[in-house]
Amino acid sequence: MTDLERRTPEITVATPADRGRVVDSLVAAFAADPVLTHLFPDPASYPRHAAAFFGHLFDKRVHRGTIWTIGRGASVAIWEPPVPPEPQPADPLAAHLPADALARVHAYDAAVHAALPAGPFWYLGVLGTHPDSAGRRWGHAVMRAGLARAAADGLPAVLETSNPANVEVYRRAGWQVVREIAEPLPTWIMRQGDR
Repeated sequence: MTDLERRTPEITVATPADRGRVVDSLVAAFAADPVLTHLFPDPASYPRHAAAFFGHLFDKRVHRGTIWTIGRGASVAIWEPPVPPEPQPADPLAAHLPADALARVHAYDAAVHAALPAGPFWYLGVLGTHPDSAGRRWGHAVMRAGLARAAADGLPAVLETSNPANVEVYRRAGWQVVREIAEPLPTWIMRQGDR
C-alpha cells in the first residue's frame, strides 16, 4: 500500500442518503467551471440551478451503483455505464430551471452526445471535489473506481471537459483527446482504454 492510499479515506458507492453532500460538493466545485457558468450564468441563481442540475444527474445514476465518493461526497465521480438510457416521461429539470437555462442544458447535452464515440463505453459524466478537500488527489481516486469497472468490462472510458486546464490534468492521468467541438462552447472529448 502506498503512502497516498493510506491517507485516502475509503471510496464508497453513493446511496440516496449521500445526495445532499454530493450535490453541495459539486455546486461548490463547479462554481467557476466553463460549462456550468455557460448553463447558469447568473451568480445569484447559480447555486439553486446547479443544485437542481447535479441533483438530477445524481438521481438518474444512484440506483445503478456508479457514483463513487470519498468522504460521503467530498469528492465525487458520477459514471454512466454502457446501458440503454431509461425512458423518461417528462424532463424532470423543466420544473426546476427557467426555459432559457433548460434550452442551454439541452443544447450542450445534444452537442456533446453527438460528438461521443460510437460503441459501448463507460462515461465519466461528472468528476468534482469540494474546494475544502481540493489538493488531496481524491478526484483521481474516485475516477479510478470507474476506470476499473470499465477495464473489467473490457471497455474504454470517455469524458468531456470544457475546461482547458483539465485537458492536461486528464492527459497526465492517461486520457487522450479524441475529438474537439466548438459550439456551444469549446469542449474536448477524451478517451482512456483500448478498443
